[in-house]
Amino acid sequence: MRETRDVGRALSLEEWLALDEDEAGEWVEGLLIDEEAPDYTHELTISWLIRAVAFWLAGRGYLMGSETRVLTTARTGRRPDLSLILPGGSPPPATGPLRAPPDVIVEVVTPTPRDERRDRIEKMAEYASFGVRYYWLIDPALSAFEIFEHTPQGNYQRLVGVTGGRIESVPGCHGLVLDVGALWAELLRNDDSSRG
Repeated sequence: MRETRDVGRALSLEEWLALDEDEAGEWVEGLLIDEEAPDYTHELTISWLIRAVAFWLAGRGYLMGSETRVLTTARTGRRPDLSLILPGGSPPPATGPLRAPPDVIVEVVTPTPRDERRDRIEKMAEYASFGVRYYWLIDPALSAFEIFEHTPQGNYQRLVGVTGGRIESVPGCHGLVLDVGALWAELLRNDDSSRG
């Protein structure tokens, strides 16, 4: 598991970007903060989404994992669970952080009050201000999959909120279908096998 040393320490952008990938931490208002500690459910959710979205992309667009650093302001950088640049978008830089908003950011909620607040309030406000067009918020503990779209007023409006079934028309992703019921079944299968 990655460690976050010196939580609360002031860092420059260059220092944050130079941190080893094994040292966890986001950079908020110039300070190193600890990240959520993802469990197996979190990682299984991400790997399921990577498979579904990568299959749909079929070599178009760009899908990036949690090691991608995204500068949302001059003094704040996040490491979203997934970032997606849709087909036709500009490629990400070969090195360094994303400085332009990706089309989609995905966060999987870890069931602690601190992490729920961070994903549902703090990051949502940051990503909206940064101009990320779509924000997907997946909460395995609630079996909830939500998709928000950036509005002209600069905030997010929820377009999709499901607890099962299939999302037949994923906003902004023509042709992508997400079988949310299959995701929950996969998580349940893992949960059942870990008990047995």
